[in-house]
Amino acid sequence: MIQQRSKIAKFQSLIALLLMCVVLSLLSDKFLTFANGWNVLRQISVNVCISVGMTLVILTAGIDLSVGSILAFSGAIAAGLLKFGIALPTYDLYIGFTLLGALLAGTLVGAALGTFNGFVITKFKVPPFVATLAMLTIARGFTMLWTKGYPISSLGKEFSFIGTGWFLGIPVLVWIAAIVVLLATILTNRTAFGKYIYAIGGNESAAKLSGININSVKIWVYALAGILAAVGGIMVTSRLNSAQPNAGLSYELDSIAAVVIGGTSLAGGRGTIIGTVLGAMIIGVLNNGLVLMDVSPFWQQVVKGVVILLAVIIDKANHKEE
Repeated sequence: MIQQRSKIAKFQSLIALLLMCVVLSLLSDKFLTFANGWNVLRQISVNVCISVGMTLVILTAGIDLSVGSILAFSGAIAAGLLKFGIALPTYDLYIGFTLLGALLAGTLVGAALGTFNGFVITKFKVPPFVATLAMLTIARGFTMLWTKGYPISSLGKEFSFIGTGWFLGIPVLVWIAAIVVLLATILTNRTAFGKYIYAIGGNESAAKLSGININSVKIWVYALAGILAAVGGIMVTSRLNSAQPNAGLSYELDSIAAVVIGGTSLAGGRGTIIGTVLGAMIIGVLNNGLVLMDVSPFWQQVVKGVVILLAVIIDKANHKEE
C-alpha cells in the first residue's frame, strides 16, 4: 500500500496538471488552442529558469529570496550598457557594448550577487533566509540607483528578438528555458556535483564527513541561482524591450511555489528538475485559466496561495509515509 502511494506521489504533479487542463478546457473554449498553449509556455519560461536555480538551492536545504531583485538588476545592467554604454567624462572615455557584451555583463552581475549570497551564508553562518532577504533589498536598491527609477526602453530589434522571436517554429524564450532544464538535469543526475547537492540536503553532517567541501558546493549553488535569475532578467527585459525598475516583484514567491508544487522538499535532499518544470507549468496554467475566466487578480493570489499550501501539506504527508 505504501509503495503504491509512493509511486502515485512521484506522478502527482503530472496528474494535477492534466486534471487542471481538462477542467479549464471545459470551462473555457479559448484554453485548449495552439495560440494559448504557446502563450502559456512563453509566460512560464522565465519562471522555469528562475525555479531551476531555486531547486538547486532548496535541494541543499537553503532558500533564495533575492532572485526577483537580482533579475531586475541584471536586466537593467544589460539594458543600460547596451543603450548607453559607460561614459567617463573625466578621462574623456566612452565604452560601448555590443549585444553579446551587454548580455555577458548582466549575467556576470547575477553570478556575482549569487556568489556573495553563498559567501555570506557559508563564511559568516548567516541563515539563508536572512542573507538572501538582505540581498533582495540591496539588489532592488542598486536597480533603482542604476535606472534612477525610470525604465530603460527602446533597446533595438536584436535584443527584443530574444523575448519575442521564434526559431524553428518555437519561441526563443521556450528554447532558452528548455536548454536550461536540459543542462540542469544533466548536472543533477549525471555529475558528482549533483550528487554532492543531494548529499548536503539529505544530511549535511554525513556529507561533510564523507569529504564533500560543503562551503564550496553551496557557494556554487547560489552562484548558479544568481546566473539563472540574470538569464530570467534578460528574458523579461527583452520581451518588454524595456528594463523596468520594479521588474521581478514577487518572482521569488512564484519560483518557490513551482519548486514546492513540483515535489521538492523544503527540508532538502529530495526533488527533481523535471518536477519543478511541472510545478511551473501548473502555476502558469492556473494563472492563464483564471485570466481566461476573468477571475479577479486578487482572487488569483488567494487561489495560488491555497495551491501552494496544499502542495506543502501533501509533501509532508508523503514524507511521513516513506
